[in-house]
This record gives sequence, C-alpha cells and structure tokens, in this order.
Amino acid sequence: MKDLVKGVHYLRQGLQLIRQPGLRRYVVVPLLISTVLFTAGIVVGIQLLEVLLGWLLGWLPGWLNWMRYLLWPIFVLTAVLLVFYSFALLTNLIAAPFNGLLAEAVERHLSGAPLEDSGDWQALLRDIVPSLLSELRKLLYFLLRALPLGLLFLIPAVNLAAPFLWALFSAWMLAIEYADYPMANHLLHFAEQRKRLRSRRMLAYGFGGGSLLMTMIPIVNFLAMPASVAGATAMWVGEFKEST
Repeated sequence: MKDLVKGVHYLRQGLQLIRQPGLRRYVVVPLLISTVLFTAGIVVGIQLLEVLLGWLLGWLPGWLNWMRYLLWPIFVLTAVLLVFYSFALLTNLIAAPFNGLLAEAVERHLSGAPLEDSGDWQALLRDIVPSLLSELRKLLYFLLRALPLGLLFLIPAVNLAAPFLWALFSAWMLAIEYADYPMANHLLHFAEQRKRLRSRRMLAYGFGGGSLLMTMIPIVNFLAMPASVAGATAMWVGEFKEST
C-alpha cells in the first residue's frame, strides 16, 4: 500500500513540475498534441458509447430489462477505457520525441543541472526514429496482451469482470509507457525497463492507475501526458536511478 500511494504521489509531483518556469517550454508541444487528440477522443467516445449501449442493451431479452441498470455502468466504463487508452497510445506515439526532451529536462531540473544544456532541435531530430521504434515496440507488447484480454468481454458472466481487469492492465501499460522516457534516456532497453517496474509492481500500479484516472477525466486529460512524463521521471530519479 505504501508503494501504491507513492506511485500516485509521483504523478502529483509531475503536475507540479510541468508548471515550473524552466520546464514549461518543454511542455508546450506535448500539451498541444494531447489537447487535439483527446478532444477527438471525447467526440469519438461519445459516439461509440451510444452505439455500444444500443447494441449490448438491445441484446437483452425483455424479461431481463432490470439488468440494464446493472450493466449500463459496466458498458460505460468499458467504452471509456477502450477509447481513451487507445487515444493515449496514439498521443504518445506522435509526441514521443518531445516527451524524451521533457524527461531529460525534468531530470536535469531535479538534479540541479542547468536547463540550458537540456536537449536541442538537433537532438530532437536524432531521436525521432528511435522514439517511434520504441513506441511501436510498446504497441506490439500491448496488442499481444490486449487481444486475448479483449475476448473476455465476449464471455457471458466473465465479461462483468473484464472492465476491471482491463483497468488493471491499462495501469500497468501506462506505467511502462511513461517510465520508458527517462529510462530510455539512460539507454535501458525495453526488457530491462519492464524488469525494473516488475520489481516495484505496486509502485507501477499506483502511478499507472493515477495516470489512467487523469486520462479519463475531460479537460484534465489534456495534462495527463506531460504530467505523467514528468512524474515518471521523478519516479525514476527517486526510486530507480541509484540502482543503475
């Protein structure tokens, strides 16, 4: 429980960090990308929710109408998780090079190094291809696990637990997603990153769960990506860096 709470605390610290004067310039582009894509996600989510509810609730026979009130919040949670997590992946894919610079700047800020030395446009251009490859690797890792998990939604009775299992999986994936930026800056490969997070699994779930909650709250979700990158960097500095 201590690690779980600590993980949420690092996300809160990320929110504070992105408001620091020296770090704001690194937040502008990720924030703009996040705002545009999550606005699109809200629109798509509302439309998908109407279709999903109409299809799933219409599938019930008349004598089970009373179950609509039980199933409706589960279907809503399912749609919200699917839509917003999907848009979170797309947002991070596009903003990956900028997030790497933000993570570097936050780490320098936390260590007391001058921010003027933190990254430049040449470094950004060099980082584009490695960042995209890293995001695609994470996407493949996600798909290989998400597809079997998604089948649970089709199994009667089991599908009642599916949204909660999906939420747990999403929290883990978001922890991996954002911890990648500071860890990749130190040349830790994807397998090593997962190993580090597995060694502090409750810390990762606390951080990823907080990030997931931010992602699902309209307006607040615009800040979710830069705050999570900054928070994951603070978590790296506070919990993992010394052991590297």
